[in-house]
Amino acid sequence: MSGSTFGELFRVTNFGESHGPAIGCVIDGCPPGLALSEADIQPDLDRRRPGTSRHVTQRNEADAVEILSGVFEGCTTGTPICLVIRNTDQRSKDYANLLDTFRTGHADYTYWRKYGHRDPRGGGRASARLTAPMVAAGAVARKWLRLAHGTTFLGWMSALGEIPIPFEDAAQIPLNPFFAPNAGIVPRLEAHMDALRKAGDSCGARIEVRAANMPVGLGEPLFDKLDADIAYAMMGINAVKGVEIGAGFGAVAQRGSEHGDELTPAGFASNHSGGVLGGISTGQDLVVSLAIKPTSSIRLPRRSIDRLGAPTVVETHGRHDPCVGIRAAPIAEAMLALVVMDHALRHRAQCGDVAHDVAPIAGAAPSVAPAGARGRE
Repeated sequence: MSGSTFGELFRVTNFGESHGPAIGCVIDGCPPGLALSEADIQPDLDRRRPGTSRHVTQRNEADAVEILSGVFEGCTTGTPICLVIRNTDQRSKDYANLLDTFRTGHADYTYWRKYGHRDPRGGGRASARLTAPMVAAGAVARKWLRLAHGTTFLGWMSALGEIPIPFEDAAQIPLNPFFAPNAGIVPRLEAHMDALRKAGDSCGARIEVRAANMPVGLGEPLFDKLDADIAYAMMGINAVKGVEIGAGFGAVAQRGSEHGDELTPAGFASNHSGGVLGGISTGQDLVVSLAIKPTSSIRLPRRSIDRLGAPTVVETHGRHDPCVGIRAAPIAEAMLALVVMDHALRHRAQCGDVAHDVAPIAGAAPSVAPAGARGRE
């Protein structure tokens, strides 16, 4: 299977299946000399892992990461870093009825048509479980970027299904299972999820993610634009069906006099561009929004066909997230960090000697991000 490697200079190759012995990744291109241990990576995996509340899949995985190579005496050596996460709580029998048929809205049918056979256990390679290695790799990128540039990342849920989540306080994001920046709305979100689980149905979500303290100048025109690579990365996350950068589709209703971010000696006057102009970072916060579709694996009967094309009805059992968006914020942070990391290394390689007499102005600029929405390390 091709298409399992992400990045140019900071390259991450993802491996494994949802119900295989292990999942993981190999990172090639990490600069040497970065102090790194499992303790740098595990906190982000803990934020993403399943079984952390009644509102997500009850698959009980510790998601304990192991560093197998690329680190010696506590520092990266510049050689490939292999990260492994053991699968310990598979229940493959839950998928026995799917061997000869296809879940609606899932990758079952397309995988079978492309490869001629497929692994139905938990979705195999199509499972959202394969985002865990990317979160692990993202943690490595985040640490390097924080130390090299002070860049930090923050993601949160801004809508659960039809329920908008107004941004009030970034400090609330790690304090509830929804990554919601609003304590007052959590009981409503919990009631909504309880009703969905009881009904056997699912819903979508909207996720916001920001990168603060961005370096200026990242991005490679014409076809390796920073925002193009961000969109590419985010569309690689399971269940993402739409990506907005900056004003996004809101730009359709804006006039040029509103949308164009004016420059002042103190900084940009606004950030409708989302921190990218001409495919190159401005130094303002990167501003990204994701639309995540409802979970495809639901208990409700759905029409489908078997491998012979005969009509059938599928009911999906097992342990699933009624909303995969609930655990998506750490994944979006990681993928944004991987894009920024890759472009930071590419910029250093080509333009490391470029100097200016005038300091960049973006540091004083306001952001589209709500007040108080600053990145976490």
